[in-house]
Amino acid sequence: MSQATAPLVACPQCGKRHPYHSSNPARPFCSERCKLIDLGKWADEEYRVAVQDDPFQDELSGLSGKH
Repeated sequence: MSQATAPLVACPQCGKRHPYHSSNPARPFCSERCKLIDLGKWADEEYRVAVQDDPFQDELSGLSGKH
């Protein structure tokens, strides 16, 4: 696939549209800079993976001290 026919995608960091092509080692980001900004946000815990609260967690923690 040539770069001329590569689909245009929005950079997840800055929103700039760029060709999604194997010649870009930072893909899906438009540049290494945007890639590193995103990595820094993960390292600073600005992004978090959502977890569902366990409705039984309180019951289980109460059982751990009783034998």
